[in-house]
Amino acid sequence: MTDHRTKHFYAPRPTAWYTKQDANSEEFLQSLDGETRTDDVPHAFDIQNNIPIYRASDIREVFAVQDGRKSVLAEMAGVLLNGAGTFVIQNAYRDTSVIDAASDIFNRIIAREKNSGGGGDHFAKAGANDRVWNSMQKLCEEDPALFVRYYGNDMIALGCEAWLGPNYKMASQVNLVHPGGDAQEAHRDYHLGFLTSERAAQYPPHLHHMSAALTLQGAVAHCDMSIESGPTKLLPFSQRYGAGYVAYTRPDFRAEFEKRFVQLPLNKGDLLFFSPALYHAAGANRTTDTERMANLLQVSSAFGQPMETIDRTEMCKRIYPVLQKARKNKHLSAEEIEYAVTSAADGYSFPTSLDSDPPVGGLAPQSQKALTLQALEAGWTVARYNKALQAQENRRKS
Repeated sequence: MTDHRTKHFYAPRPTAWYTKQDANSEEFLQSLDGETRTDDVPHAFDIQNNIPIYRASDIREVFAVQDGRKSVLAEMAGVLLNGAGTFVIQNAYRDTSVIDAASDIFNRIIAREKNSGGGGDHFAKAGANDRVWNSMQKLCEEDPALFVRYYGNDMIALGCEAWLGPNYKMASQVNLVHPGGDAQEAHRDYHLGFLTSERAAQYPPHLHHMSAALTLQGAVAHCDMSIESGPTKLLPFSQRYGAGYVAYTRPDFRAEFEKRFVQLPLNKGDLLFFSPALYHAAGANRTTDTERMANLLQVSSAFGQPMETIDRTEMCKRIYPVLQKARKNKHLSAEEIEYAVTSAADGYSFPTSLDSDPPVGGLAPQSQKALTLQALEAGWTVARYNKALQAQENRRKS
C-alpha cells in the first residue's frame, strides 16, 4: 500500500485554477490510496476501515504525561491533514445523562418550531428529518447550566484544538433522521462546500486548501447508531484531493464515493470529527424504530474575521445612489461598480440565522453583495433598496 505520508495531494497548484471539467478522476482515486498504520496513530486503541478510534479514558491518561496532550493534538492534526481525514473518540462523555437531557430539549424545540410553522431542514426532503438550526444558542437559552455541562467537554475541546488551535468558535445544528430517511449525496462542507462548483472555481487553488484549514466538522451521537440507522458515510483520504470542492457534484466522483465509502457504528456520547474537505454524506436510516439524532458541530478558526468592526449595511446605503448615478451615466464600468460593491458589501452568505434566512434557490442565502448588484441591475429606487437591505439584515440577525 502506498505510504500516504509521502503523498501531498493538498499541495496548492500554482498556475491553474481548479475547474469541474478539468478535475481528474484518476488523481482522485490516487489520493484515496492510503493506509492508516498503528505507528501513525499510537494513541488510538483501534483502526477500523483506516479510521483511528480513540478511547476517551485512554486519552485522559495520556494528558497526565508531560507534553502528552500536545502529542495527541499533533497526531489528530496529522490524521485530519494527510491521514484518513476523520477519527472517532469513544465515550467522550463520562455521564451520558447530559446527552439525554439535551436530547429532551432538542425534541421540545423541534415540536415547538413545527407548531409555529418553522423547523425542518432546508437541505433534505420534507418529512425525512428534522433540523434545529443554531442548536447551541437555543440549548444555552433553554438551560444554561446544561449548556455548560454539555460543551464543557474535554474531548470536544481536544478535537477542535487539534485542527484549529485555541479560541475556536463553535456553532452546531441538530439533525434528527427518522426511520426511512434517505441518504444524502456525497459532498464537502463549509466554506466552499456551500458554493456551486462554478462559484468555487472562482477562488484560487490555495484558498481551496486554506478554507478546509479554517473549519472543522464534528458530531455528537445522541443515540446508539447502528450501521442500519445510517451514521455518516465517510471516504477516508478524500480530503487530500485538491480539486475536490469543484468535483464532488460530478456523477463519476459520486459514483466512486458510493463504491468506496465506509460507515462506523457509534454509541451515545461518541464524537466523530472530520475535515470539511472529506467526502461524506448522511446515511439512510433503514431501521423501523431508531430516531437517529446527532448534534452537528461546525467549528471555525478564531482567525476567520476582519480586523475592524464595519457597518457594511450603512456603507451600502450610502453608496447605492452613487452607484446608480455612475451606472446610468456610464461613469464607471460594470466591473468597476462590482469592485466598489465588493469592498463595501458583505459578499458571503454566512453567518446568518438559517431559521429566518433560509437558502432560496441554492445552498446558501443571498449575500449583501448579491442583493446590491441585483438592485442595481433591476433599477430599484433608493427607498426600495434600503428597505430590502434592512430586511435582509434583520433576517440574518433573527
